[in-house]
Amino acid sequence: MADVVLTEEVDRAGLSEQVTVNSCGTGDWHVGQPMDRRAAVTLTASGYDPTTHRARRFDPSWLDDHDLVLTMDEQNLADVLATAVGAHAERVRLFRDFDPVGTGGEVPDPYYGGDAGFEEVLSMVERTSAALVTALQQAVR
Repeated sequence: MADVVLTEEVDRAGLSEQVTVNSCGTGDWHVGQPMDRRAAVTLTASGYDPTTHRARRFDPSWLDDHDLVLTMDEQNLADVLATAVGAHAERVRLFRDFDPVGTGGEVPDPYYGGDAGFEEVLSMVERTSAALVTALQQAVR
């Protein structure tokens, strides 16, 4: 969900030439598959297009190619940091470090819950993506 929302926010802000958004997981459970149907339905109902998203697995070489790697929870953070060497660790943060409401918290995984969980996550992702894009606009100046 964050990939779709953040990509749209970056495009809307005119930053797509300077900022590339990629998405991945730390496990290989769903590689190549579209996102969870409930996540896609929630995004579609809010005007987003989730149809091109496909699951990928994090590759440690991305730490060489990306200025910032955002994780959704503490376990993902630990998994990515375990592959980071030296200065690369400074590039890894929690997504919600940019959340103006709950800075530094985890994005809850709505997978095992009901539809309301996906709506809660979308709200969290939207406000955090907006704040992140504001920070990116300042950084690329």
